[in-house]
Amino acid sequence: MRPARFVLSRVFLLFLLAACALPARDAAAAPTLDQGKIQLYLLRMDPTSRDAKEFTRASWGGGASVVAPVPQLGNFFAGVLGIDIANMLSEKTEFRDQLTGLRVEQQTNQSYMRFYLGGRVGPHGYGFVRPHVGSDIALVLYDITTDVVVPDDTDRQNEIRQNLRDETQAAFGWDVTAGVDFNFANAIPVELGARWLKSFNVPQQLGAGSVTVQPAYVQYYLAAGVSFGFIGRGGSK
Repeated sequence: MRPARFVLSRVFLLFLLAACALPARDAAAAPTLDQGKIQLYLLRMDPTSRDAKEFTRASWGGGASVVAPVPQLGNFFAGVLGIDIANMLSEKTEFRDQLTGLRVEQQTNQSYMRFYLGGRVGPHGYGFVRPHVGSDIALVLYDITTDVVVPDDTDRQNEIRQNLRDETQAAFGWDVTAGVDFNFANAIPVELGARWLKSFNVPQQLGAGSVTVQPAYVQYYLAAGVSFGFIGRGGSK
């Protein structure tokens, strides 16, 4: 987890310095929400904490978000509302009895959904290159199926399988984000970014017993959207 945080923190600093160096929009121009945007994105999630790595692996998903800058603050601050969905695929953990050598597998299959709300800092007005950093809080939903399997190495059909749980559990989440968008014609923004995600107090989420875990992930995303101004012009035709 330390290397991911280290790299991400350096990226945040570079983007923030770049944001401060960009020229502001003409102060005489009237404040406008035109450069807010709605976007869809493709994401990849990599587990970084031990709790996440043991029972999940890198996975793919998608999401959508709305970014609304505050014109009265020079469009340098913006609110964010969004949703992420990822299929974390299946992961297998092996346990062996020290006396008998009996091998038992715990197989976990889970999906991850996150509703988040927060803000970001950076230029959100007119301009082509718009870096930003931000943070969000989130409601995280884990849809989890866990089976315990006693495998038969000679004949898979003879394995013994028992379903432990099949349920959806909620947790509190938090993230730190860094990204940059390329605002083509002040209408079609394309955004690249990364988030460090953390989930807290997930009850019995990964593994047997009453163990509370706190998984962490790094999410990379590529987004494309349309600006509010572009939508408004289209609707006025």
